[in-house]
Amino acid sequence: MKLTTRLQLSLMMFIEFFIWGSWFVTLGTFLITNLHATGAQTGSVFSTQSWGAIIAPFIIGLIADRYFNAEKILGVLHLIGAGLMYYMYSVGDITAIYPESFFFYLLAYMILYMPTLALVNSISFNQMKDPEKEFSTIRVWGTIGWIVAGLLISYAFLWDSEESVKAGLMKNTFLMASVASLVLGLFSFTLPKTPPKVAPGTKVKVSDILGLDALKLLKDKNFLVFFIASILICIPLAFYYQNANPFLSNIGVTNPTGKMTIGQISEVLFLLMLPYFFKKFGFKKTILLGMLAWALRYALFAYGNAGELSFMLIMGIALHGVCYDFFFVSGQIYTNAKAGEKYKSAAQGLITLATYGIGMLIGFKTAGLITDAYTTSQTIFDWKMIWIIPSGIALVVFLLFAISFNEKKEKPIIDQSLKI
Repeated sequence: MKLTTRLQLSLMMFIEFFIWGSWFVTLGTFLITNLHATGAQTGSVFSTQSWGAIIAPFIIGLIADRYFNAEKILGVLHLIGAGLMYYMYSVGDITAIYPESFFFYLLAYMILYMPTLALVNSISFNQMKDPEKEFSTIRVWGTIGWIVAGLLISYAFLWDSEESVKAGLMKNTFLMASVASLVLGLFSFTLPKTPPKVAPGTKVKVSDILGLDALKLLKDKNFLVFFIASILICIPLAFYYQNANPFLSNIGVTNPTGKMTIGQISEVLFLLMLPYFFKKFGFKKTILLGMLAWALRYALFAYGNAGELSFMLIMGIALHGVCYDFFFVSGQIYTNAKAGEKYKSAAQGLITLATYGIGMLIGFKTAGLITDAYTTSQTIFDWKMIWIIPSGIALVVFLLFAISFNEKKEKPIIDQSLKI
């Protein structure tokens, strides 16, 4: 790959995830503080990510793969997204956008944004001769983009400070996302050409788009157990996305958004360690460690505080790398190995639909209801119970998977699939 192409793709990934990190981490705090949203309303707004993930395959399968170059669609989607983000920032009185209305604005945005995650991957893969070796060095810039967004919010602009939050300055995160989206939208038209994968007029079945052909893999007991566990573990995952930033802000942690970037840093580090764990302990023990990490991190959140026990909160945040990489990345590798060449793409699509679609949809709904059940006023939350419950859910999933998954019947996963 030419250096100029590598720089283009790296910058594309950086801005792509900078945009998401600009507003998504602080969304819960913004909704609760500025829009006075209930837990259920907050869960509904966060569920726009799940609906976007469910609808995204249709945009990619019916439009991107058949009629237009990927880089052009990427540009158009981000330009429209920039407009939506700017509207959410610029509306005169932000409290006039009630949570119910805010849901529809963000739903429209996420339907546009979620397909771009697949598009940036497609554009990158199209320029690579050996994706297994080259992709990780490009994708890591996306994680760096997310980290930089969080650091800017906390340490440069101070938008998540108590004074700024009360003054309504957190809506500036949407402006930052809007500017970045505008930049990526224009920059996309300069990216390497990525023509449609499917010739116009070719018949495309819904089952192909959603990866439903991979349902045949569910006949395998182990894969069925993994599939169900993937959906269930997304329930506690949703609690983190929805409640972590409001929790840290509410209990008085300074620079909460900046501190949460520790999770992304650990994600990079543990991703590099993942091949070692696979070789040393195998798939089952690796994925069980990821599940157990979810239970442990929420227990740390439940009993930690912003004072002398703040180290427990930092440890909980730092466990994000184990939580995410050891379950979700391990699961993608396992799915890739189980599916084989014939169902590889379909299986990945099915798992994405199950986790970010169905699983997270259930998770955000559950997180909203639990949060409301343990909220006594706009600013008084029983955070201990709000975190103990998802910790318990993760522990139950851990135990069920440990009992039900029989690794002895599994074929060994090829080491080649672990190269990053």
